[in-house]
Amino acid sequence: MRGLLALVLAAALACLWAPTPLDAARDTSVGAGRDTSVSAGPRQAGIDGAQPPAFRSGVDLVSLTITATDAGGRYVRDLDAAEFEVFEDGVRQEVSFFTRTNLPIAVSVLLDTSASMEDKMATVQTAATGFVQQLRPEDQAELIDFDSRVNVAVPFTNAHATLEAGIRATTAGGSTALYNAIYIALKELTKVQARTATDLRRQAIVVLSDGEDTSSLVSFEEVLEQARRSETAIYAIALKSKEAFLSSRGYSEADYVLRQLTQQTGGRVFFPTSVQELPGIYRQISDELSSQYVLGYSSRNTRRDGQWRRIVVRVSRPGVLARTKQGYYGPGS
Repeated sequence: MRGLLALVLAAALACLWAPTPLDAARDTSVGAGRDTSVSAGPRQAGIDGAQPPAFRSGVDLVSLTITATDAGGRYVRDLDAAEFEVFEDGVRQEVSFFTRTNLPIAVSVLLDTSASMEDKMATVQTAATGFVQQLRPEDQAELIDFDSRVNVAVPFTNAHATLEAGIRATTAGGSTALYNAIYIALKELTKVQARTATDLRRQAIVVLSDGEDTSSLVSFEEVLEQARRSETAIYAIALKSKEAFLSSRGYSEADYVLRQLTQQTGGRVFFPTSVQELPGIYRQISDELSSQYVLGYSSRNTRRDGQWRRIVVRVSRPGVLARTKQGYYGPGS
């Protein structure tokens, strides 16, 4: 078991960030309430010099966080390792690590505080506070609010009162830098590093926004690439009015963006039409995060070519579906 935990630790440490010229212009070092100063500006394409994850052990272990549901969408929590089949680029893999133990989580809570959110803030704050209250003492969360700027209001902590106070202090104003916020949250999560097996944490982002990105420095393609290279599941709540379902191209673009980010990372997207649905959605996300499996395997593909490898997970139990990230980048040379 100790050897298996060592392998999982290696996977948890796998996604270390190498700074790039583009990143150098984006100061993401934060303290309590420090603005990251990523504001409106021209978008730039491409992440220069981004490196694929390099697993820091003698064995390249791929770790997967998996959600299993039945035909009714209910979480299935009693599966055994033998009921999972993992395929990488169509080749079946041998699972070398499996646990139903509810590993601690590091979650970044992102709240859209742009001007269009002003009449919704009180309900949003109540719902987000309820989500924080569901976290366990061993879990950690940070709060990021964003409009035209991105502000890490509360760095990672397990102090519920501090997080709740930060949520209550948010105010609306400005435009929407959604991509900037997710990009910074992904980079912040790379700082939550495991030093021992007991420090192992799943990683997630829970982002709420009511519209399209209007003022980010980074592009959607950059954010998606960063998400695919991470070990983070993204959960998105796309809050909009009923009229928005029938209207602008901007909202359709926002839907596409959030679907891509959540599907690629094994998360989930919600499309409520009323703020009254938010408490229930946050509870669903909390339930999902407490109902997951973690498994790992050593890839049969020994090439070190840095190429994308597609993952499919199947469950042998009839009527049960598995959801996880869609793939990963293999190690480089």
